[in-house]
Amino acid sequence: MASEKEFVSLLNQHQKIIYKVCNLYMDSHADREDLFQEITLQAWKAYENFRGDAKFSTWLYRVALNTAITYFRKEKRKPAIFSTDTVPDQTEETYDPIEEQVKAMYTAIGNLSKIDKAIVMLYLEDYSYIEIGEMMGITANNVAVKMNRIKIKLKEDTQQQSANF
Repeated sequence: MASEKEFVSLLNQHQKIIYKVCNLYMDSHADREDLFQEITLQAWKAYENFRGDAKFSTWLYRVALNTAITYFRKEKRKPAIFSTDTVPDQTEETYDPIEEQVKAMYTAIGNLSKIDKAIVMLYLEDYSYIEIGEMMGITANNVAVKMNRIKIKLKEDTQQQSANF
């Protein structure tokens, strides 16, 4: 039987993973708290089956992502869209093309599917395609194909968003 103390210790060491997933998928504080609790519960339920074949962090990412995706389906919640409201309106005097590109990129990422957002998040955290594949339950080759498609889509969407600003 899995030790509760061991689980709590590992969870405390890696809780940032859960926060990242919650922030990626939920836009309100209350929804993030609910999802955090749901991920923690699901991780505890699944912990007795954790064999240690992969790193705990890899396993926890997988549990967190699967729980977040299931949570949407079950609750029929709308995925979070990165808000650009916090970026001040640009006037011609303070126009910053880099800031406009960043704003467009966040908007484009916000429009991705739940699975593609997860892949981008893991990629931006410097996980290898093999590690991403383990977390997502797909092959490294599938991750590479998806990542190439995501990059093309983000580039197109970002260019389109930039043209709209």
